[in-house]
Amino acid sequence: MAKNVSMRIKSRHWVVDDQNRIIMGEGRKEILETIDKTGSINKTAKLMKMSYKGVWSKIKVTEQYLGKDIIHADRRDGSRLTSEGKALLEKYRKLKARCLEEDNRCFSEIFGE
Repeated sequence: MAKNVSMRIKSRHWVVDDQNRIIMGEGRKEILETIDKTGSINKTAKLMKMSYKGVWSKIKVTEQYLGKDIIHADRRDGSRLTSEGKALLEKYRKLKARCLEEDNRCFSEIFGE
């Protein structure tokens, strides 16, 4: 029997379409945040240990679903989040924060910690 084991809940949240295809989740959040910081899809791919094509395809799937560009890519000026991309990122951050609050509340209620 374990003594004084501290437990907590660990949750992941995805926004998906009706066929369970990911529109937004932790990975895409990290992609958008990294592009916002670096101004580069290529640097983002390297930092995240992903291929350029992998990063770009995730962006494109989300853009296709939303029907809006979330990244503006320019060979000369680099890449940046569009206003839609910034709004999506902010909405996901708010959703995640609220979900974590509720997850923790439920966990405490059930496990009494």
